Amino acid sequence: MRRVTKLVIAGVMVGAAAVAVAATAAARSRPPDSALAAALPASVMTVVRPNGGVEWWRSERAPAVWAGPLAAVAGGVRWHDQGAAVSWGELSIHGAGEAAHTGVVVVRIDPRRVTLRLDAVDPGGLAPIGAQWSLAAAPAQSLVAVNAGQFTVGGPWGWVVRGGREYQAARAAPLAPAVVISRDGSARIVQPGAIDSAMRSGNVVEAFQSYPLLLAGGRIPEPLRGSGRGVDVAHRDARLALGVLGDGTVLLALTRYEGLGGALELLPLGLTTPEMAALMGALGCRDAVLLDGGVSGQLAVREASGETHRWPGLRRVPLGLVALP
Repeated sequence: MRRVTKLVIAGVMVGAAAVAVAATAAARSRPPDSALAAALPASVMTVVRPNGGVEWWRSERAPAVWAGPLAAVAGGVRWHDQGAAVSWGELSIHGAGEAAHTGVVVVRIDPRRVTLRLDAVDPGGLAPIGAQWSLAAAPAQSLVAVNAGQFTVGGPWGWVVRGGREYQAARAAPLAPAVVISRDGSARIVQPGAIDSAMRSGNVVEAFQSYPLLLAGGRIPEPLRGSGRGVDVAHRDARLALGVLGDGTVLLALTRYEGLGGALELLPLGLTTPEMAALMGALGCRDAVLLDGGVSGQLAVREASGETHRWPGLRRVPLGLVALP
């Protein structure tokens, strides 16, 4: 199942011109917001709280814009190591179908207190070739390690900048933004139409592209608000996303299947793409993008005490993103 999903995603990315044509055609015949919301597969999400479940999202009333964190969701995160440069928490969500038992690992990173950089298993400083990176390859001192971007058979997809050097040129696709680390250490998600400007600025130290865009200034992209617009809005999978809060904090969210007591947490079951966009908006992100999830999704967090928590994946990838002290 995951292999088919990967081929569909890769096909959309490589055929960026076809996606752009489809998006343009969709914009010309755009129905009202209510029709877009109604076109989403019927689903409801409830956050699990000590005093019972709280419904916080319903497909037929899905908001087009998130103005800030939703108390029911953000307040439901069970945080660890609060106040540290890196803190992490856990959240439980009940959704529809395969998402009935979904656990979410949430990580907050203060980029002013850590160094964010791309990591890869590559010979002689060359661009990453193939898929060799996993949590085991991350530097031992990493406070956070997570797989980055999407990839094809030959390596990472799209723009790759490491240490200020461009290894791969950006690819044009309407929903493929770039995660950029600037020379001052700040992190931001650069929208597809602004990537060229970012490239010319000379201010980019690290960068990678991913797909699809989940939030842009708090707004859900139109292709995620209805079917037939270039994104599969019905497929459920284990998800991984990166977002940026209004204060520049980087937020990661990884979903895991919690059924059977978590014994099958590596099963690629979970949220749809629109549901993941809603989750990132409810957690307070202004901008967000999906990273490669499914069996590729992997995350490690080291607490201030030195204790490390790992959520491994089943597949190696070309690139990782690490936060170093």
